[in-house]
Amino acid sequence: MKKILSLVLIAVVTLALAACGKKDDKTITVGASPAPHAEILEKAKPILEKKGYDLKIKKINDYTTPNKLLDKGEIDANFFQHTPYLKKESEDKGYKIESAGDVHLEPMAVYSKKYKKLKDLPDGAIIYVSNNPAEQGRFLKFFVDEGLIKLKKGVKIQDATFKDITENKKHLKFNHQQSAEYLPKIYQNQDADAVIINSNFAIDQKLSPKKDSIALEKPENNPYSNLVAVQKGHKDDKKVKELMKALQSKEIKDFINKKYDGAVVPAK
Repeated sequence: MKKILSLVLIAVVTLALAACGKKDDKTITVGASPAPHAEILEKAKPILEKKGYDLKIKKINDYTTPNKLLDKGEIDANFFQHTPYLKKESEDKGYKIESAGDVHLEPMAVYSKKYKKLKDLPDGAIIYVSNNPAEQGRFLKFFVDEGLIKLKKGVKIQDATFKDITENKKHLKFNHQQSAEYLPKIYQNQDADAVIINSNFAIDQKLSPKKDSIALEKPENNPYSNLVAVQKGHKDDKKVKELMKALQSKEIKDFINKKYDGAVVPAK
C-alpha cells in the first residue's frame, strides 16, 4: 500500500512539474535597459500575447547586471548590448551567451557647425570623439567609408584603433580625451571642426541625429546593432524564435521609425 501511495505521489509531482514547465515555456523574461529597449519590448507584448506568450520585462539600468543574470539562467534573454560588447564580456568573464538576432541601432553621428560633409573637412581638421577605447573602430568607420583614411589590412572595423591608421589623406586629428557626455557642449561651443556624439547624449541636447548631423551610421551590416542575447544553445528555442519574430516585425520597425525619428533605427 505504501509503495502504491509513493508511486502515486511521484506521479502527481511529476505532472505538477511538467505543468510548471509548460507554463514557463510560455513565459519570456527579458532583462533590458529602460530606453529604448524596454519601450520596444512593451510594444512587442501584444504581438506575443496573440501567440500565447507572456513577456515579462525586467528593467536594468546598468551594463553589467543583464549578462550576469542571463549567464546564471535567472532571465531568458537580455536586450541592451551590441556584438562587440557581448564578445568582450564573454571573453573577459567566461559567459556562455550568444546573440539571437539584431533589433535596432542607436546610430552615432558626426556633427559640425562649420562643414556640411565629411569630405569638406580641411587638412589637419580636429575631430572630437569620446574616450571610450571600445568604440575607436566605430569612430573610424565614418572616415574609412568616405575614403579619407585607411586601416591595416586584416583589421576588422570593430577591433580597429587609432594606431591601425596607415593612411590619413587629410591628416585628420582625433581628440579622444573627453567623456561622451561632454561632446555636445564642445559641438555647441564650436570648439572643433567636427564632433562624434552618441545618440542618447545628442537627444539630451535636442540634437537630431537624422537632421542635424553631417554623417550618420548606417544600419546595414552594422556590428553595433543592439541585439537580444540568450544562453548558448537556446537561440533556436521556440519562445526565443517567437520573441525575435515579434521584435523584427514590420509593426516594431514602424514603431521605432515613428517614435525615435532617426535617433533609433531598425537593424538590417
